Formats: sequence, C-alpha cells, structure tokens
Amino acid sequence: MKNLKQIMVPAIALFCICLVAALLLGLTNSVTTEKIALIAVETENKARASVFPDANGFSENKSVTLDGAEYSYNEAFDADGNVIGYTFSTKSKGYGGDVAIMTGVNADGTINAIEVLDVSNETPGLGSNAKKDSFKDQFSGMSGIIGVSTASKKAANSIDALTGATYTSNGVTNAVNLALSLYGEIAKGGAVNG
Repeated sequence: MKNLKQIMVPAIALFCICLVAALLLGLTNSVTTEKIALIAVETENKARASVFPDANGFSENKSVTLDGAEYSYNEAFDADGNVIGYTFSTKSKGYGGDVAIMTGVNADGTINAIEVLDVSNETPGLGSNAKKDSFKDQFSGMSGIIGVSTASKKAANSIDALTGATYTSNGVTNAVNLALSLYGEIAKGGAVNG
C-alpha cells in the first residue's frame, strides 16, 4: 500500500499542475485571439494604404479563384469612386517559412508598390532586409512574370536578390507573382465573386 501511495501522490500532483496549466493557456488564448485578429486587420489596412497612398478608400474584401483556390482582394478607389487598382495579400515559401506580402496592382496591371507583412521566419539581418525600401521599390512599375537575378545569374524582367537571402527574395517575388496572376483573373472578369 505504501508503494501505491508513493506513486499516486506525485501522479495526482502532476495531473493537477498540468490541468491548471492547460486551463490557464486556454483562458489566455480566448482573451488574446480577438486582439490578435484586430492587430492583423489593422496591419493589413496600413499595408493597403502604403501600397496605394493616393487611394481615397478601399472596398470590402472580395474574392477571386485561381487554380481552384479562393483568394481575397480589395479594390482601391480614387476620390470619384473609380477603381484605380487592387490590393492582394499573398504568401509564399521563403527560407524559414512563409513570407507574407501586400501587393498593390494598378488598373493597367503594373505594380504600384509592395509592402512586407511578415518575414519573421527569415534569417535576421539578411531576410529581414526585404523590408527595406531599396528592395521593395524594385517591384514598382513591373508586370508579367517577375524573376530574381543573382550575382551569377541575370534574368529578364527581374529584381536583384538580397545578398545572402536568395530564398527570401524568391519567396517575396513568388508572392508578388501570385498577386499579378490574381489580377489577371480579375482582368478576365470571369473569376470574381462579390
């Protein structure tokens, strides 16, 4: 009986500690989930304004289908309510995970600007350079399929890769290319859902 007590007391104590910890984690999650969602929306709204600083406003989320997957986008309006472009929040694989990009595409299919939403999984000091204007500004005015040029390989219609962060550069470019493909679906007119 003594051996059973020596086993049960620590086991019950450990069970109680785990139960309390799980309840506290659940409570923390329920309290912070809404705040995290609000911060994500606020971040996307700021990024929209950044890629279309001259826009007077943006539409509610709309959706477009590409290769069977549904993506959301927003129209950017001028002061008269005319559509001047579209904003797309897209992701692609970088070095350490997904990179998230907001791309503003003008009504003529050229890129107005891009904004980096998340490169937190990329190598600090290298991949995080994707947030620098000198890198982001390379995309402005481009259209079609964009490539990535490195020191050893130059590509047509391309941006220069970040030194030491080619995977991140490719991830950002692939996310921008996805946005351009989504614009292409909108321009066709058949794949847009209200």
